[in-house]
Amino acid sequence: MKIKRLVVSSLFLALLLTGCGSKKEENQSTVKDNNINIESKNDNTVDQKLDQLEYKSGDQSYIEINNNKSNLKTTDWKYNHVVYADLDNLNRTSTGNIAYLEHRNLASGSLRSSQTVQPTAWHQKFVDGSAIINRGHEIAYSISGGISLDGSYKPGLKSGDQNNIKNLFTQSAFSNQKVQTIYETKVRDALKEGKKVIYKVTPIFKGNNLMASGVHMQALSTDETLNFNIYLYNVQPGVKFDYATGRSKIDKSMTVPTPQGAPNFSNNNRSYKNNHHYARNYGSYNTHNYHRSYHHYNR
Repeated sequence: MKIKRLVVSSLFLALLLTGCGSKKEENQSTVKDNNINIESKNDNTVDQKLDQLEYKSGDQSYIEINNNKSNLKTTDWKYNHVVYADLDNLNRTSTGNIAYLEHRNLASGSLRSSQTVQPTAWHQKFVDGSAIINRGHEIAYSISGGISLDGSYKPGLKSGDQNNIKNLFTQSAFSNQKVQTIYETKVRDALKEGKKVIYKVTPIFKGNNLMASGVHMQALSTDETLNFNIYLYNVQPGVKFDYATGRSKIDKSMTVPTPQGAPNFSNNNRSYKNNHHYARNYGSYNTHNYHRSYHHYNR
């Protein structure tokens, strides 16, 4: 009887240890301290793992990947241009765009025009008088001056990217204005200092969803003083999205912490100047559901 109990106990201990080992292996990509450890240097592998993440109310609005170090290579910077990927079979910007930028790509906000493109999953809604979604640029207006629709630099062009369907996706106002802008500012500041920067942005769509679950952003300057690798959740406080369609519903239980360094916006003045001394303007957009226009933030 004692021998039988000993055998059962030994088997249980072996199974327990095996189970722990499997669990540890499965959770190598889980979030801890705002960092996700993905060892692969292949961006496709990284994006596949990001595709599996789901945001939970109260979590941080972004996570760092590979200890915040990009998978980009400084030697890839050859000349000033942007690679705008074609839309996929669902008309989504799922492949992402990559830019090779320098100081001359800084764009003046005074040349910004109204945007009209409606990317997949565009279903605007106002909560407390504010729009909950924006047209998110992969390569921001403010750092794409002189870049044509085919991605080449043309000196005669003074403005940045605006109504380029290959560069826009439906993004929550919070993700766009409170999180992505922090990292775009880092890129802009590097360009202002005369650095050359490789910048890659990829919206992450789960399956056939028409709205991105998040945005994978990487940047690397050729002197390596700028180097980040992050993933932003495409979420909005007080709102729950159906990512399959982009439609949404009010959900006061959805809380999203504002990250440190996020800019402040005035409800009365829809343009702002942040600590890095540049302005981002809002374009006008009219919906058939509202007999008014709102100032829609666009980069």
